[in-house]
Amino acid sequence: MSILQTGGPVNHPSLNWSDRVYVVLAMVFVTLLVLTNIIGQKLFVWFGFTLTAGLITYPLTFLVTDIVSEIYGKRRADRMVVMGFGMTLLMLVIVQISIALPASPIWGSAIATDLKDGAAMQNAWLGSFGVGWWLVTGSMCAYLVAQLCDNYLFHFFRRLTNGKHLWLRNNGSTMVSQLLDTFIVNSFLFYGAFGWGFVQGLEVMAVIYLFKIAIAAADTPLCYLGIWSTRNFIARMSVKQTDAEKGSNAE
Repeated sequence: MSILQTGGPVNHPSLNWSDRVYVVLAMVFVTLLVLTNIIGQKLFVWFGFTLTAGLITYPLTFLVTDIVSEIYGKRRADRMVVMGFGMTLLMLVIVQISIALPASPIWGSAIATDLKDGAAMQNAWLGSFGVGWWLVTGSMCAYLVAQLCDNYLFHFFRRLTNGKHLWLRNNGSTMVSQLLDTFIVNSFLFYGAFGWGFVQGLEVMAVIYLFKIAIAAADTPLCYLGIWSTRNFIARMSVKQTDAEKGSNAE
């Protein structure tokens, strides 16, 4: 009879350091992605340009996928993307449940103005976290298309250059995938949720995309540093783990 059938604890061998680091990178990726869907609806003005707050976090998800793709390969990068898709859907469902819960009349804000009772707070909560299913569909479609495209192009450029020119696959894959993501998700947001005109939406999309391109170019040194430091850390910790296991066996 197996240990699973007896209901006892399941003993697993300890993860090697390569797998541990992958888990951490996947956690960082999912956190950035969930945060993007939470803060992405806020628009702000910077140097006269209207941008989405998602620019703070979403470009970093492509940096993480490129690091994972380079070290662990396309399959694990795709697996991380699918994991992020599932966790984002879970977050959206929970947020919608929180919106449906009746607001207490004593709920108020000591920080924001004009939010002194439950009705005002519920309205603010709805405005901040309420999303239509059209927007959810657009966001998730854009995410899957962009991230899987990024992973595919990253390895396409890797094969094309025989593993050389990391800067090319880092920037080339991100620029194309960010273009797809920007057009798809913002089409749903600007035209569906905000009701903007075509030209107005296209102008804001162009500005957002240019900023994403600038961020992608700026994070190239971070990609090199991230890959080098991750590989170096795994190698050092793996040696320590092997030495510790040898010492334990010797005893």
